[in-house]
Amino acid sequence: MTKHLISSADLTRADVEAILDTAASMHDVQRREVKKLPTLRGRTIINFFFEDSTRTRSSFEIAGKWMSADTINLSAKGSSTSKGESLRDSVQTINAMAVDALVIRHNQSGACQQVAGWVNASVINAGDGTHEHPTQALLDAYTLRSRIGELDGKHVVIVGDLTHSRVFRSNVITLMTLGARVTVVAPPTLMPSGIGSWSATDGFATSWDFDEVLSGEDRPDAVMMLRVQRERMSGGYFPTPREYTVGYGLTRPRLATLLQRNPDVLVMHPGPMNRGLEISADAADAPSSVILDQVSSGLAVRMAVLYHLLAGEGSAA
Repeated sequence: MTKHLISSADLTRADVEAILDTAASMHDVQRREVKKLPTLRGRTIINFFFEDSTRTRSSFEIAGKWMSADTINLSAKGSSTSKGESLRDSVQTINAMAVDALVIRHNQSGACQQVAGWVNASVINAGDGTHEHPTQALLDAYTLRSRIGELDGKHVVIVGDLTHSRVFRSNVITLMTLGARVTVVAPPTLMPSGIGSWSATDGFATSWDFDEVLSGEDRPDAVMMLRVQRERMSGGYFPTPREYTVGYGLTRPRLATLLQRNPDVLVMHPGPMNRGLEISADAADAPSSVILDQVSSGLAVRMAVLYHLLAGEGSAA
C-alpha cells in the first residue's frame, strides 16, 4: 500500500487481498472477551468528520481503540472551521501535533486528495462528496468473499442513486479488481454523466431496467441497493418516492424473483437505509440479507487498513 488511502484505484489486487486477509484475522478479535491488541500502541489517529456519520465514524474509532491507538474524534461543528478557518489551516494545525493518521469525511469531492498534499500523516478517505469511499468498498468485498468465496466471475448488481453515490464508484473499482462482473442500474436521471465511456473502458454493464437485469440470463450473486440521497438533490430526479420504488426498489416481489432464480443471492445495503423507498422491510430483514454483516465487516476491515498503513511491513508512517 501507499502512504494514503484516497481512492480504491490506489489498490492493486494484491493490496486488496492482503487487506481482506488481514481483516479475517481482525474479525476474530470481535469474538474475544477482551477486545484489545497492542498493534498501534503509541500511534495517534484523528477522525475528522465534516458530515454526519454513524457506521463509518464509530467503526474507525473502535478500530483504533481496539488496536491501542490514541483515537480522537473531531467534527466540523466543534472545530475552528465553524469559526471560518479553512480546511488547509485546520488539518495543518492537527498535523503540527505530530499525529500519525487523519481519517477524513468531507462534503467536497477531492478534499482528501488535497489534505494528503498538506500533511505528513497518512490520510484515509472516509467519504468525500460524490467521489469515493474506499473502505466501504473493501468491507463490501470482504462480506461477499466471506459468504461466496473468491469473487472471480461472480455477478454483482448495484442499484440506485448512482449520481450522488461515492459507494458505487469505489465498489465498481474494487469488485472488478477482484475479478467480479458488475452491472449498475439506475433511472436515466440518476445515471452519472460520462458513465458510458467509463463502462466501455473498464467493462462493467449499465442498465435502466431493474427487472430485466433480475430476470436476465446472467443471474446475480448479490444485489446491492443504494440509498436515495435526497439531501444532495437540488431538483426533481424522479416524480414521486412511490414511482421510484415501483421502478427501482427491492420490493417483496423482486426479492421473490431473485430467490427463485438463486436461493443463495445476497442482499446488501451500505446504510443508512430508507426502508420502503429503495428497499422493503422484507428484503432488508430477509435471511439472505447481509446488511448487518457489512457493519461487522466494516470494523475488521478498518482495523486491517489502519494496520497496513501504520504498523504493517512497509508501512509509511
